[in-house]
Amino acid sequence: MAETKSTKSGFTADERDAMKQRAAELKAQAKATDLRVSGTKDVLDAIAKLDGTDKKIAARLHEIVTAAAPQLVPKTYYGMPGWANADSKIVCFFQPASKFKVRYGTLGFETVSKLDDGTMWPTAFAILELTPAHEKAITALVKKAVG
Repeated sequence: MAETKSTKSGFTADERDAMKQRAAELKAQAKATDLRVSGTKDVLDAIAKLDGTDKKIAARLHEIVTAAAPQLVPKTYYGMPGWANADSKIVCFFQPASKFKVRYGTLGFETVSKLDDGTMWPTAFAILELTPAHEKAITALVKKAVG
């Protein structure tokens, strides 16, 4: 279960840690000379820190996303593996279950993704395991998300 105890700020310790990670990421990305190289290293380092199912899913998602949309640049997003467009905007990311101590990880899509379908559509998907059918669906979603 996610940590619910908050301070006067209204944020949990997990949320404050994520915000600190994001600030550090932004500083590092601003200094990077090659965003693809540094971003890939950061994403692979973030995946390496994960355990069990989170690690397995994150590693496979990295392979799927980079194959389906090689134009996306890997970069961390609040300490999580993410993939960004040419404007450095996150298109999709993996939130490990361990990040906020919840029962499943999620593949999320940010507002720059092109998943719009009518007046309501999903932007996050719970993942407990990756089957060939899931991988095929994720590949299609990522391709649609980048247009």
